[in-house]
Amino acid sequence: MSVELPLWRALTGYRILTLGYVLCLFALSYKEYARPWGAFAYIAALTVWMAFTWRRTTSAERCTRHFLLGDLGFAVGGILLTPLVDTPTRIMEGGPTLPSIWTAGAVLGFAIKRGWRWAAVASALVAVANLVERQEMARDTIHNVVLVWVASVAIGYVVEVARASERTLARALQIEAATRERERLARDIHDSVLQVLAMVQRRGAAIGGEAAELGRMAGEQEVALRTLVSGGLMPQPRAAAAAEPVRHTAEAVRQTGGPCDVRALLAPYAGAGVTFSEPGAPVELAAAAAAELVAAVGAALDNVRVHAGDGAHAWILVEDEPQAVIVTVRDDGPGIPEGRLADAEREGRLGVALSIRGRLRDLGGRAEWVSVPGQGTEVELTVPKGAEPKGRGKAKT
Repeated sequence: MSVELPLWRALTGYRILTLGYVLCLFALSYKEYARPWGAFAYIAALTVWMAFTWRRTTSAERCTRHFLLGDLGFAVGGILLTPLVDTPTRIMEGGPTLPSIWTAGAVLGFAIKRGWRWAAVASALVAVANLVERQEMARDTIHNVVLVWVASVAIGYVVEVARASERTLARALQIEAATRERERLARDIHDSVLQVLAMVQRRGAAIGGEAAELGRMAGEQEVALRTLVSGGLMPQPRAAAAAEPVRHTAEAVRQTGGPCDVRALLAPYAGAGVTFSEPGAPVELAAAAAAELVAAVGAALDNVRVHAGDGAHAWILVEDEPQAVIVTVRDDGPGIPEGRLADAEREGRLGVALSIRGRLRDLGGRAEWVSVPGQGTEVELTVPKGAEPKGRGKAKT
């Protein structure tokens, strides 16, 4: 149920009850009016108006702008008509106006329908009409005017806050429902489709020939589907083909600034030849630092393709530590002979390794290699949280 509905019902009840009060008040003081027939004509018109429009305040859809203006017109008109039908003595003594407290209902309609700004305007019009009717700044008149103004503005503000809260709650419920449906689909897919694709990949690799190609394609689709159901990110089919779009994405992130999720930038590298493992929660770094880290990972994967061959498999592992983000790139290639990187640097052949070290050094981080000939290579990239690049110059990869 909408939070506004009880307010509309309360307003409807208020208008009906206050109309009854106005009728009783008029009946008791009918003979005291200077022109009782004029007062009777207004009260009769107000009663007819209420008879035809009382349902207008039962919901926001029925309470239109034209109705609110007409309701306010009846209230202001009744106040201004009071000096014409009542005696000056009763007016100066603080006697009630023709619509009396029914007037507040017209103002509250603006508060509930349009918010506190429209309520303030409607209250101001009623205040001016009351001052014109009384023709002086009497204390009781000012008291009534301020009371109506404060009450209507406060209710209008509460209604606006309630509407915003209701929209937020509705959005939260939609997200919760979507998350539950996503989890259900992920369970179903994991129990059926992913297992079948994994079996096709294994059997195809074992059979060889055309079946091996079919197994490779099944493996790519398994990785893509697993990434989609777990994080909503669809990777490119192959790591080699994905490298260039990732670089463009990282460059775009660097330009926008602000924190970003490292997982989202690294996920497209996943494919049949690259396994991507990530935490369940976002791993955030400053945009420039995240872009440099992703570029370093891309350089490490380039090194795998160049030196380990197309048949090598790589693994990317993202770890979110309290003080740093650690990304490990490991492959099952032939490994790097001991001292090979140092010899290359002394000979002036900077290559990918120095490019990676340079990027991490600018971030205040580090890059460490662990390689055993015949057992593959592991590169551990560590970036402190809150790091920012010291410069924009980059060595070529």
